Amino acid sequence: MSDTRWRIVPGDLDLKLGITVLDESPDRVVATMPVAGNTQSLGRLHGGASAALAEAIGSWAAMIHASTMGRVCVGVDLNITHHRGARAGLVTGTATALHRGRRMATYDIRIEDEEGTLLATGRISNLLVDPDGPVG
Repeated sequence: MSDTRWRIVPGDLDLKLGITVLDESPDRVVATMPVAGNTQSLGRLHGGASAALAEAIGSWAAMIHASTMGRVCVGVDLNITHHRGARAGLVTGTATALHRGRRMATYDIRIEDEEGTLLATGRISNLLVDPDGPVG
């Protein structure tokens, strides 16, 4: 096990979406994202923005986990179900570990509005690989 843990560094898309990390660990990542600027043509939060938030927080958690073993992660599956729309405010995404293994990490995703209403659920799986090895 490595004593050096990877720290979240938002990428260009994360910055454009306005994602802000509130909590980070191998077991859980929590982040917010504004609805404003991330809507579809009907004025509701775009499903793609929700999916991007889900992928970001799940992959970040998996990367933190992978880094404890000197590895990196690559996404292999993302599933998201949209339950309700949001028109304003901040949404909060929480990625919680379902499985943290040596080769695979899977996270449950919940996205809620400011009142705690469930907007979307998802699941992401990431393959853990050696940083210098082939990734696909």
